[in-house]
Amino acid sequence: MVGGAVAGLSRRLGRGQGSVVGGRAILTLDPRALEHLAQGHRIAVVSGTNGKTTTTSMLAAAMAATGPVVSNAHGANLPPGLAAALAAGRTSASPGAQPALAALEVDEAWMGRVVAATNPEVAVLLNLSRDQLDRNNEVRRLSSAWREVFAQPGAPGVVANADDPLVVWGAGAASSVTWVGAGQPWTADASGCPSCGGRILFRDGSWACAACSLRRPELAVWVEGDEVVTVQGRRHRLHLQLPGRCNAANAALAMAAANRFGVDAVAALGAMADIQEVGGRYRHVQVGHTEATLLLAKNPAGWTEVFDLIAPPPGPVVVAINARIADGKDPSWLWDVPFERLEGRSVVATGERSRDLAVRLHYAGVEHVRIDDMVAAVRHAGPGAVDVVANYTSFQSLITQLPANPGTPNASEAAN
Repeated sequence: MVGGAVAGLSRRLGRGQGSVVGGRAILTLDPRALEHLAQGHRIAVVSGTNGKTTTTSMLAAAMAATGPVVSNAHGANLPPGLAAALAAGRTSASPGAQPALAALEVDEAWMGRVVAATNPEVAVLLNLSRDQLDRNNEVRRLSSAWREVFAQPGAPGVVANADDPLVVWGAGAASSVTWVGAGQPWTADASGCPSCGGRILFRDGSWACAACSLRRPELAVWVEGDEVVTVQGRRHRLHLQLPGRCNAANAALAMAAANRFGVDAVAALGAMADIQEVGGRYRHVQVGHTEATLLLAKNPAGWTEVFDLIAPPPGPVVVAINARIADGKDPSWLWDVPFERLEGRSVVATGERSRDLAVRLHYAGVEHVRIDDMVAAVRHAGPGAVDVVANYTSFQSLITQLPANPGTPNASEAAN
């Protein structure tokens, strides 16, 4: 009740969705609230550097085929956000009822503490790459921390991306793993073997360590074009409204996890087909004569995926970069992104670190202009269709300043 009241006050004051501050109030009153609120739920947790929010939304939609689902849909993935989501589910339930299912997005560095507190049935592991360089551990340390979690007696079963060596090492100690061929175009952070320190060799869509036995495991589920295929030979066509290879992979992982809750592949993928946007991602907005598509890219791995989503040259692109706490204050990752791929487009650099971005674009040989105000930058890039790619806090600012087009689903929502 207290958490809900605090969250409601935050929303009325225009300070956000209130999921974080409400959860903090709950945990202040009861430091073990997450453990208490999780009791009686069948829980799936989703973690990884990129794709957590989208995959969690897909999984929640699939699990809803069997009953009400609690989820931290706005991406508040630390304990306060998880506590708020579980508490809100109890509050919204009918008298005497308690939601039985929960799909929870979890920050990758918090996996151990969240698993210990919530006792999930399934953990979905997506990928690991550099992100928030000033705050997060080196990715091989995160992989080893995951491995310790899933080696514990009573640890959850795992659904994991077999194409990421760091994820395979992290999941490899689990007693039950469903290996999914989800792809991993960005391999720069997995060149060193997390097991022995040897060299990981990537070739022909697979990988193996040159010095030890760590290698890509046999797949149970994988993506082929617009189909999800299972080892039993079943093929399920994807009808996603969310674009790109990355979302097909997210759907395959979510489908495999939903199956562990008794949801068959047809029902799971059918539920995901109704999702048009996730917390503002892929939202279309009209700004004067400009029709903008909002995309999120937080790090080099995310940018690698986004390059395949934006319109080809000469399509215009707005790139918005901040470097606040939630982004990581170190923007040196910009130099690892192959911005050379933007050549031939009309590019506008914006955001609080637009000068850093402009320097990077200059050395990439990409012609561009720099405009401090993000909304003005979007207007300048028009008229017509424009792709707007922003990192975390600049994306949050944009979706609050640029309301969705009338009739767009979830037009009133803003990600937390």
